[in-house]
Amino acid sequence: WLICLLFIGSQRVSAQSDTLAVYKRFPNLPVFNLIKLPDSTKFTRDDLNRRKATMIMLFSPDCDHCIHATKDLLQQIDLFKQVQVIMVSSIDYTLTQTFFKDYSIADHPNIIMARDASFYLGTFYNLKQYPSVYLYNKKGKFIREFIGSFTMKEVAGYF
Repeated sequence: WLICLLFIGSQRVSAQSDTLAVYKRFPNLPVFNLIKLPDSTKFTRDDLNRRKATMIMLFSPDCDHCIHATKDLLQQIDLFKQVQVIMVSSIDYTLTQTFFKDYSIADHPNIIMARDASFYLGTFYNLKQYPSVYLYNKKGKFIREFIGSFTMKEVAGYF
């Protein structure tokens, strides 16, 4: 009986563990250490403009939905003038660099493209699907996420 009671008790304790994603438990902009394109310089949360809202977009350069979302973002870029857009990929640097060049990301000063070699943000956001977008207000507080299929017009409506 004692073993049964211990087993049942341990199951109840583990069932009560917090299953809420980290970004929802800690709704502030995460601390991150990224590699910025095209020059491979370090890019951290401290490099963000604290007077602007932030959009973090996790993407893969070989994902059709991500390509569509990027084209949509570039077509709607005027809606994001007051937003710093951080596009983050954990995929191979060469593929991400090609994506950066193919979509002329350097032509858009409010877009930073970076590589997350450690997949830290993927873990922080409990990434399940590309593209995934996470919005933060000017004070760095989480607003909303968009995962999978969405339009940039929908996203811009939250800023």
